[in-house]
Amino acid sequence: MPVSESLSSQTEAVRSFNRFYTRQIGVLDEGLLASPFTLTQARVLFELGTRKSVTASEIGELLGLDAGYLSRMVQGFMTQGLLTRKPSKEDGRQWLLSLTSEGRKAFRELDRMSHRLTESQLSRLSEPGRQRLLASMQEVQRLLSPADDCAKVVVRTHRIGDIGWAIERHGQLYADEYQFNEEFEALVATLFAQFASKRDPAMERMWVAEVDGARVGCIFVVRNADDPTAAQLRCLLVDPKARGLGIGKRLVDECIVFATEAGYARMVLWTNDLLVSARRIYQAAGFSLASEERHHSFGHDLVGQVWGRPLR
Repeated sequence: MPVSESLSSQTEAVRSFNRFYTRQIGVLDEGLLASPFTLTQARVLFELGTRKSVTASEIGELLGLDAGYLSRMVQGFMTQGLLTRKPSKEDGRQWLLSLTSEGRKAFRELDRMSHRLTESQLSRLSEPGRQRLLASMQEVQRLLSPADDCAKVVVRTHRIGDIGWAIERHGQLYADEYQFNEEFEALVATLFAQFASKRDPAMERMWVAEVDGARVGCIFVVRNADDPTAAQLRCLLVDPKARGLGIGKRLVDECIVFATEAGYARMVLWTNDLLVSARRIYQAAGFSLASEERHHSFGHDLVGQVWGRPLR
């Protein structure tokens, strides 16, 4: 399908979802949540209700509202006795807005009704269903956020459940992206099982990367089977949804720092030539190609490569 046709169909899919969701939350009703306020008025009340005082320009910038439209809305709230204003001490040209007691009462009622509606919608789902919904909403928010609204990336050592996740993601992603068969997942499962059952905590370690609390990457280091002075880097993975955030580099850097502090003399790794993005990360981290050999594995003819770098 040509890109233009693909983008057009995707656009229509997003519009369809928007129509569905606006019905779900009652945006099309004359008054939001059976209140006398429109959606925009309710959003302004929310910003006012969650702050002690704020200027009109700050609200306008936050919500992307036209200054004239917002000014008329503020005047309407003042006429209804919901809002008061006073000059800013820092800038006499600005007015500080704050809700009156009636305004705070209106805000609390809106907040209560919104909470009740959302709770009612979530209660129709099972706990796993609610977790999937929340994870999907977080992913939508991350993808549509401005580039400078950075996601929270955390790299931590592994805990219960991480190894099972890592095996599943390796098997699925390599099948999707490179059409590797089940032999690859079996190899990954074996490597992780050996790590989990035989590792020396002082010399071998695994890290997991998270974005906004969701697992998106992993890597681990073990002692090389043929050379006890060498650390072996294994199973670097970054989920497609988190690529471009520098996670692969951070994971490899964690391995290098740990292996150096553990006393290894060098670090080695094995990969395949078609894993171009991973190779770039290794090269940037100081690894150089030591050897390569053709092999048939995972349902394909591949070129296996050994890379290494000194640690001292």
